[in-house]
Amino acid sequence: MATEVTVPVLGESITEATVGEWLKQPGDPVKADEPIASLETDKVSVEVPSPVAGVMGQHAVQVGDTVQVGAMLATIEAGGGAAAAPAAAPTPAVTPAAPAPAAGAPAAAPEASSDSPAALSPSVRRAVLEYGLDPASITGTGKDGRITKEDVAAAAAAKPAATAQAPAAAAPAAAPAGGRKEERVKMTRLRQTIAKRLKEAQNTAAMLTTFNDVDMTAVIEARAKYKDLFEKKHGVRLGFMGFFVKAATMALKDIPSVNASIEGDEIVYHDYADISVAVSAPNGLVVPVIRDAQDLSVAGIEKTIGDFGRRAKDGTLKMDEMKGGTFTISNGGVFGSLMSTPIINPPQSAVLGLHRIEDRPVVVNGQVVVRPMMYLALSYDHRLIDGREAVTFLVALKNAIEDPTRILIDL
Repeated sequence: MATEVTVPVLGESITEATVGEWLKQPGDPVKADEPIASLETDKVSVEVPSPVAGVMGQHAVQVGDTVQVGAMLATIEAGGGAAAAPAAAPTPAVTPAAPAPAAGAPAAAPEASSDSPAALSPSVRRAVLEYGLDPASITGTGKDGRITKEDVAAAAAAKPAATAQAPAAAAPAAAPAGGRKEERVKMTRLRQTIAKRLKEAQNTAAMLTTFNDVDMTAVIEARAKYKDLFEKKHGVRLGFMGFFVKAATMALKDIPSVNASIEGDEIVYHDYADISVAVSAPNGLVVPVIRDAQDLSVAGIEKTIGDFGRRAKDGTLKMDEMKGGTFTISNGGVFGSLMSTPIINPPQSAVLGLHRIEDRPVVVNGQVVVRPMMYLALSYDHRLIDGREAVTFLVALKNAIEDPTRILIDL
């Protein structure tokens, strides 16, 4: 008896997804609730579990296909045994000829199944396939011994002979082309959505950016003094984002228009600060939301951001965690950016861009001194926010960061 596996409900307003990867091939044994496929939505990757135990039947759709909620993905045949062998037998022969991760997935699945493939996140599975490694040979350093992308990269680096074979194999194909080649790769659904939303923001909002700079001396000193005690007590590292998010919630309270949004011909003001934090993920930038950030301590904010960062790499962020948000903070400084003009995340009306810290000469009390300085950039919708409010917001943020005591006493 065959059981149909269908596309699950993906979240509010999300009606379709793209098949990103098949984790089980026809003939593979499947346990109940074991992931059999990975779907890419507008925001995150979602694993589809098997509703029953049995043997994987035929795929109804292929990698890259767009599927609607409720559509059939595959079937699961009840039982198992020898019937599975004929279907699975041809699979290893595909392995040598598959140059791309998507095409290589079928061949790799039987090997990975001996090492609990359900324990690997989609991004880790892709990395394992790309490097041609056996998960059983990789030591996991993640939570509960789970394998991370960093573990895969480290294992690949430890096998120089194996990794060196990949460029050599590709060389004969490249030679006839005279050293010039092109590769066409379909944009992921997430990247398509990012492109669409950012372009909509430029077309809709009267976007303007204003700049300021901030002396990071006080925050750096506080961090250096308390980081060990902070990590020992709270179990998370003390970074700079905790200070900026907390300072931003205070400034948003003083300048409510920066925390507002436009809906039709109405302005919606929020008495809470749901701060969207841009986080780098394998398939692009995702923006999970710190709910009620105004009520969290610096430690609570750092814990939330740390959790978002880990799960963004593993592809396990939930869609509900990226909905809403009243204000966004994007830290391009971690990648070395000196200055930028960030784009608003609709329907929000403003976004704060943070940049790298570098020593620069500044004048303090009539003396030229060298201080660790950072440029701040606030892009905002001029339909709602005037220049005065934008500048006042940045000054309030600057004052709180340069004198962190203000954050403590809410000044």
